[in-house]
Amino acid sequence: MLIGIDASRAVAAERTGTENYSLFLIRALLQLDRQNQYRLYFNRPPAPDLIPTAANVEQRVMPFPRFWTHLRLSWEMATRSPDVLFVPAHVLPWVHPRRSVVTVHDLGYIYYPQAHTLWARRYLQWSTAYNARSAAQVIADSQATKDDLVRHCGTPPEKVTVIYPGRDTTFAPVRDPACLAAVRERYGIAAPYVLYVGTLQPRKNLTGLLDAFASLLHQGRDLYLAIAGKKGWLYEPLFARVRELGLEGRVHFTGYVPQEELPALLSGARLFVLPSLYEGFGLPILEAMACGTPVVCSAVASLPEVAGDAAILVSPHDTTQLVQALARVLDDDALRQQLVQKGLDRATRFSWEQCAQQTLEVLQAVGQE
Repeated sequence: MLIGIDASRAVAAERTGTENYSLFLIRALLQLDRQNQYRLYFNRPPAPDLIPTAANVEQRVMPFPRFWTHLRLSWEMATRSPDVLFVPAHVLPWVHPRRSVVTVHDLGYIYYPQAHTLWARRYLQWSTAYNARSAAQVIADSQATKDDLVRHCGTPPEKVTVIYPGRDTTFAPVRDPACLAAVRERYGIAAPYVLYVGTLQPRKNLTGLLDAFASLLHQGRDLYLAIAGKKGWLYEPLFARVRELGLEGRVHFTGYVPQEELPALLSGARLFVLPSLYEGFGLPILEAMACGTPVVCSAVASLPEVAGDAAILVSPHDTTQLVQALARVLDDDALRQQLVQKGLDRATRFSWEQCAQQTLEVLQAVGQE
């Protein structure tokens, strides 16, 4: 069987959730499967050694200025279609094989439309409905996302398979004090610090985190907040809130942090916090747990599925509850150690090998229809 994969997200210059999902799943699939043939479609040349090479893998680099998916990839599908097309992130091209599989990561725009620009919201509405309707099979990152597809898009439950993403095994506790100090110095972070990692956008509820952090400082704590991630959209109120609360000297915006530097940044934090209003999965939770960092996160959407009993779960709409949870983890050493151990154990349950095996089973089933 010839399996085509839209690998355009895997070669993004600054990878975040969906880009890392694409890259690590593609790597795991190619490592796992030597029987089927693979054709990877790129909109730019991949960096050396980014994607493994093998006799059963063909790389198709197809630069195109605009609308790469719906024009260039569609043309490729019309002229050189694979047996099965897999799109791990983004959207199916207009022209695609009948046997197509797509991963839908979340439907957050339904619950928090105000967290998106009007254009982004309309595009997400169209692309999600189009994916759910047009694909032969849909993969969802979580049961929460599957439930949303069934409820809001009318997708038949049997058409959606829940397959959890894995975690990058390079995420592990970093104990070397010199390494921890070096990464703090590189990004201008003072210690002790609480850490958030993710794109700066309204759905992440970072203004709520700033309010909670200000309350911790008012309690007399000597503490800093590091917010690591690239600017997304509608982020201006976040910087305005920092100024309103007088937190300029206590909040560090690092910008995008490369994947290879995140383990040290996570390991050096007193705790990791993800106060999102909605998440389709939440890879940073697993990464923090794998680095031995206690986690506080929202009790919404998929996050309880990911965190299990290895994190403190709070309502993202209740600032007092968030403050209390952060204070407990900061002050209670026994609780911290319990969360660290549970988190390390929890992280081992998610692997890209398992994700690839389950994804391959879906691709093969679709290919045999």
